[in-house]
Amino acid sequence: MKFGLMYEIQIPEPHGPTAEQDRYNQVLAQVDLADEVGFDYFWTVEHHFLREFSHCSAPEVLYGAISQRTKRIRIGHAVALLPGQYNHPVRVAERVAVLDILSNGRVDLGTGRSTTLIEMDGFEVNPEETRAQWEEAVRMIPKMWTEDPFSHEGQFYTIPPRSVIPKPVQKPHPPMWVACSQPESFKNAGEMGLGVLCFNLGGHDQLVERVGLYREGIKHAHPVGEFVNDQVAALCVIHCGEDDGEAKRVGGPEGAWFVDMAEKLYAPWQGRNVPESYQFAVNAIQTERGEKTLEDHMASGAFAMGNSDTIIKVLQKYQEAGVDQILCFMQMGNLAHSRIMDSIKLFGKHVIPYFK
Repeated sequence: MKFGLMYEIQIPEPHGPTAEQDRYNQVLAQVDLADEVGFDYFWTVEHHFLREFSHCSAPEVLYGAISQRTKRIRIGHAVALLPGQYNHPVRVAERVAVLDILSNGRVDLGTGRSTTLIEMDGFEVNPEETRAQWEEAVRMIPKMWTEDPFSHEGQFYTIPPRSVIPKPVQKPHPPMWVACSQPESFKNAGEMGLGVLCFNLGGHDQLVERVGLYREGIKHAHPVGEFVNDQVAALCVIHCGEDDGEAKRVGGPEGAWFVDMAEKLYAPWQGRNVPESYQFAVNAIQTERGEKTLEDHMASGAFAMGNSDTIIKVLQKYQEAGVDQILCFMQMGNLAHSRIMDSIKLFGKHVIPYFK
């Protein structure tokens, strides 16, 4: 099993004048350390307007800095939002190619369609169109990397023959992933040959079902790119400490803050007509996160907090469920930078070697 650090870049109130600069510098230091101790991936979201919850609105800029500071860790979008009002697919292809060059071929592209009205309304995105926009764009991007000239005529985009430059270092192109929550999405991802980024906090039992659906889809894959990226990466909220009780006492409330804030982001859907394609995601926030206590999340495996032995036992069940990579969510809430650094060190010293 592989391991990636997963970031929202969270900055709870109150904010001092240097809060954002300080947090970004902390993230850079954390990634430097993760690169040294054996983490395989660094991932961040792309979010907009989500004050406190996520201050990561221009991840591609951060990735450029990380590409020059690190040596081996892979750099992943989790995810680039593909409705055109956020990102035109040509610009996504161009940015990823440049990053792949600068990082010497260490880029993975995850994509998605956006789920919060806070963001969609801010960019005038029609929720009824996001799935179709995503699918058209995700089929275009690998062709831009492998065809010259590239042209396209579709529902949302018409592009005359053009050279989309530069081309990425990785051949035929960087691995591609998609964010998934509902069961149908896991099967569809497999059929499209995309890796899965699972951000649900449903725990081990749910993962067994979803991974099974994905692997069934893979059997019938017609990949959107040049190859099948047969991988499932799953989110787990993690804090590793020397002492079992202390790690849970310190990490638990910050993990709970993250879950509570995520639930609040979906409040604007109340009183709005929820498109069928968003029904599951909106409902899941209530059933998988909002109604559960800290103890529930610990018991399900959605949270792994404690000493390294405790965390290994939790993550073994992810491995048994067929998960290929753990998205380690360690920078949660207002957890101190020093504690995150200690958690990364201990995880790299004890947990990663166990699974390698």
